[in-house]
Amino acid sequence: MDGRLHSLFTYPIKGLSPEPLDAVQLVAGEGFPGDRLFGFAKADSGFDPDNPRPLPKDRFIVLMQHAKLAGMKTSFDAATGAFVARFDDGGDLRFDLTTEGGKRRLARFMVEFLGLEDGAPPRFVSAQPHRFTDVSVVSETMMNAVSLINLASVDDFQTRIETPVDPMRFRGNIYFDGWPAFSELDLVGREIRAGEARLKVLLRTKRCAATEVNPRTAERDVAVPYLLRKTYGHFDMGIYAEVIDGGRIAPGDPIRL
Repeated sequence: MDGRLHSLFTYPIKGLSPEPLDAVQLVAGEGFPGDRLFGFAKADSGFDPDNPRPLPKDRFIVLMQHAKLAGMKTSFDAATGAFVARFDDGGDLRFDLTTEGGKRRLARFMVEFLGLEDGAPPRFVSAQPHRFTDVSVVSETMMNAVSLINLASVDDFQTRIETPVDPMRFRGNIYFDGWPAFSELDLVGREIRAGEARLKVLLRTKRCAATEVNPRTAERDVAVPYLLRKTYGHFDMGIYAEVIDGGRIAPGDPIRL
């Protein structure tokens, strides 16, 4: 169980592109830095920024329902509010999300791009430190859990189903290698050390239809949940963990029990 961290990603806006990180400083009890602090809430979501409470992911614009999101490569600087959407044809669109006008323009663009038919455009929302993680509805601790993906598990899966599976389908924060395939699923309740940080494994990550979407083509081309169940008897790929002791982590750092 001696492995190495491979790569780190944060997802500033729920459902949109990952942003790679060279290193992060984890803080005890807090989520992954910058992760899912923003989202596009549906007009009828019921989300109140002044009184935020966890809501099911189908109240937001997410890959589970809108595969086309994967075809828009985005970057977002939370400090400046600069949002950029890039497309395969080379075109870029830029929005200033510090202004209400910029938020409305982006919401209208999302309606057109995704072909939304439910009337009012989604709202770009945040209520920091509230996070729009998929498991936020479980508890505040789970809302601030970080997600880890064992690359050996992904490799075993794609070998068994004889189909390439991009690990980025699983939208994890921490990717690592060096552990036996799926050994991480047996660690619920155990503690692991990643770089300088100490984490407690809380939950296996049950996969939904969002993982069917190819992050490169924006097409639903692999029935991941069905094939996980068929191959292994469960829907799980990856784990959630709580930061017990903070510290710096970076690719190349050790990860072990």
